[in-house]
Amino acid sequence: MIPVTKPFLPPQEEYQNYLNGIWKRQWLTNMGPLASQLEMELKKYLSLKHLLFVTNGTVALQIAIKALDLKGEIITTPFSFVATTSSIVWEGCKPIFVDIDEKSLNIDADKIEDSITENTSAILATHVYGNPCDVEKIEKIAKKHKLKVIYDGAHAFGVKVKDKSIFEYGDISICSLHATKLYHSIEGGLMITNNPELLKKIAFIRNFGISGYDTFSELGINGKNSEFHAAMGLTNLKYVDEIILKRKSLTKRYEENLENFKAYRPLWHKDSENNGAYLPLVLESEELLLKIKTELDKKEIFTRRYFYPSLATALPYLNSTDMPITDDISKKVLCLPLFYDLTEEEVDWICRIILRIQNN
Repeated sequence: MIPVTKPFLPPQEEYQNYLNGIWKRQWLTNMGPLASQLEMELKKYLSLKHLLFVTNGTVALQIAIKALDLKGEIITTPFSFVATTSSIVWEGCKPIFVDIDEKSLNIDADKIEDSITENTSAILATHVYGNPCDVEKIEKIAKKHKLKVIYDGAHAFGVKVKDKSIFEYGDISICSLHATKLYHSIEGGLMITNNPELLKKIAFIRNFGISGYDTFSELGINGKNSEFHAAMGLTNLKYVDEIILKRKSLTKRYEENLENFKAYRPLWHKDSENNGAYLPLVLESEELLLKIKTELDKKEIFTRRYFYPSLATALPYLNSTDMPITDDISKKVLCLPLFYDLTEEEVDWICRIILRIQNN
């Protein structure tokens, strides 16, 4: 059986060494020494000034909306994981969808201004599959209309634009450290901002709004993470360069094998490099997608229709919105297996099956 993804696990004894320390200290959560150490090491690895380790990427989005005191409408993409939209709704705001660019699959920055109203407070854009949005154009639009910008960089760990971390763009950027991600802490998330005062506010919100021994400064939530998750994050961090290199190598193998296949890969940002987070293909038709998925399923090779269906039509708590490009792409995009333990021989096998279906 070949899953669409498989979490990287480090040598068990290395993780156990961190656990031994947790047992001795009996400090299990509430921003213990390992969680603090992970924040420091991640700031160094990602070349960031400010970074906070939180419960998960969804909580990070909700805290970001709360910290920026957003109200009214938030412009976002219908082509993302559901948490991008549900976080907006959870925080009492209204998501306004803008269709995607059919090449990059990111929100189409050229269409954003048409959706801005007097009720718009922010733009929440996703770096789909880790592929950077048009951050420069979005920044210009936000400044012109005095809007806040949040980036959902759940897939974008290690990605840079012009040698600058993708997480430095926007008012707040978030990242997921879920087990399915190329770098993970089992469950976890990151929040990044260049504003030290905003960082302080987020830190208070993360810890129930507590600002002192017996004082409160914010409406808070329990957004902290445990020492056990931090231990996994610390253990995995030493392997992340190796993980990314392997995933890039497998991606290249797929691309070489499928050079003549009737599909295209999303067009990556010209000033950035693919981090190998996902292997999406946009096929020529949904019919071909279903044939491939069915045949691979029979052989216990599992793919994922990611993202499908379009959030503009699938959510029962929102009115359906016509997003023609998203609706079309979501029906034709398929993510193939990609993870550290996948072998080149398995990639070759998957590709042979796909090509055989196309040629029949």
